[in-house]
Amino acid sequence: MASTKQRQRAQQTKQAEKRAQRQAAKRAQRQRLWMLIALFTVLALVGAFVVAALINTGGSDDADAGACPAGVEEAREDYELADPEVAEDRTWTVTLQACSGDTEADIVLELDGARAPQAVASFVTLAQGDYFDGTGCHRLVTQGIFVLQCGDPTFTGSGSPGYSFGPVENAPADDVYPAGTVAMARQSGDAESMGSQFFLVYEESTIPSDAAGGYTVFGTITSGLDFVQAVADAGTAGGAPDGEPVDPVTIEGVETQ
Repeated sequence: MASTKQRQRAQQTKQAEKRAQRQAAKRAQRQRLWMLIALFTVLALVGAFVVAALINTGGSDDADAGACPAGVEEAREDYELADPEVAEDRTWTVTLQACSGDTEADIVLELDGARAPQAVASFVTLAQGDYFDGTGCHRLVTQGIFVLQCGDPTFTGSGSPGYSFGPVENAPADDVYPAGTVAMARQSGDAESMGSQFFLVYEESTIPSDAAGGYTVFGTITSGLDFVQAVADAGTAGGAPDGEPVDPVTIEGVETQ
């Protein structure tokens, strides 16, 4: 039979083995816990990265909300001049859905189909044919006269809908164009050179008549003049008194009534 000392040593050995097993189990448990913490940390970082990527790349419906899309530069020359009767001898309400930078605004115009029937018929027909959608305002003048010129899909100042028309309609006798005036742009000295380009007067301007007369006034701005004024206040891209606006303007769409 085993002696008492042998039995004590055996019992001590078993106890030591059990302590070692318990300590090993605790170490394994701690290792599993740290692994879980590390895994959750990695998953959280990956999740944060994915959310940031979606925000930066527009993967969310709300991402880049309010950012103004750039205008589409292209020739659009497959339109035909509308008959003046399209103006219906009435006042039209036209809304230019415009944006610049992170600012969006509705520029509301009242067009005078009685006093400028050909210009209004042309403008309304082009608007209803989506001609102005995605175009911009390529020219800002901040000295001498105060206008923002729009309506050229090529952004060059030479674009047209494929036609031109004249003569000048409803030009002011005193050459004064009040703030809020909407008038047709044309080539100097050529009354038959109007097309799609128009200018918005943001401060009263005296624009001298030339050999062709004055400039066709076909409407007024009834809302949104402050947006045009803000574009003008920012100045031109090169700092000159006549050039592209430093804050590009895009006409996203046009509604007519």
